[in-house]
Amino acid sequence: MAGHGASRSVSAAWLVLAVSPIAGSLLGLLIVRLPAGEGVVLGRSRCRSCSRTLGPLDLVPIASWLALRGRCRHCRQPISRLYPAVELGAVAVAAWAVAVVPAPLAWPTAALGWILLALAVIDARELILPDVLTWPLAGLGLAVTWLLDPASLPAHAIGAAAGWLGFRLVARIYAFVRHRQGLGAGDAKLMAAAGAWVGWQGLASVILIGSLAALAAVGVAAALRRSVTASTAIPFGPFLAFGLWLTWLYGPLASALPGSW
Repeated sequence: MAGHGASRSVSAAWLVLAVSPIAGSLLGLLIVRLPAGEGVVLGRSRCRSCSRTLGPLDLVPIASWLALRGRCRHCRQPISRLYPAVELGAVAVAAWAVAVVPAPLAWPTAALGWILLALAVIDARELILPDVLTWPLAGLGLAVTWLLDPASLPAHAIGAAAGWLGFRLVARIYAFVRHRQGLGAGDAKLMAAAGAWVGWQGLASVILIGSLAALAAVGVAAALRRSVTASTAIPFGPFLAFGLWLTWLYGPLASALPGSW
C-alpha cells in the first residue's frame, strides 16, 4: 500500500509538468488582460491587432507561436514574445518544483511559482502588484501551512502580519524623509504573502535575497550604460518574488550556514 501511495505522489508530480504549458498560457492572458481591466476567465482569445477570434490550433502553448512564426494567421501581425516566454517560464517553474520538493508538495509549490511569475512580469511591465493576486497568494500560503503543518500556522500568520506592517512602516518613513513614494502598497502585500508561506523566520531571507538581486540588476543596467538614477522607478516585486521562491524551496539563509543545524 505504501508503494501505491508513493506511485500516486510521483504521478501527481509529473502531472504538474504536463499541465505547466497550459498554466503558462493562462498566465500570459492574465498578465496582459488584468492590468488593462479586461476579463481573464470569460471571453474568447482574440488577436490584439485584428480582433479575430483565435481557434484551438492558434492556442497550443509554445507550439502555435513557433508554427505561426510569431504572427497572427489572419492579419500576419507579430504576436508578442511575452506569451511563449511566460509559457516556457511556467514549464521551468514546474520542473524546478518537481526537482527540488517532495512529490506531495509539487502542486502547491508550482502554484506559488506560477503566481509569483505572473506578479513579477506584471510589476516589471506596469509597476503594479494587483490585489487580486497578492491577497489570495497570502491566503493560499496560510491554507497550505494549515494542511501541511498546523502547529506552525501561528508563526506564518505572524509572518504575514509582520511582512505587511514592516513594509508599510518602511514606506511611510521613506516618504516622510524623501518626500516621495518609494515602496508601493503592493510590495507590502507581497511581503504579507511571503510571511504566510515561509513564516516570520523566513522574512529576512526574502528581503535580503530580493535586495541583493535588485542591486545586481541595477549594476547590470549601469554596466550596459542604461540611465539609472535615484529617481528611476525600479519594480521591487520581481526581486521579492525571487527571494520568496528561493526561501520556500531551500529554506531561510541561516539554515544553510555551517553549524546552523
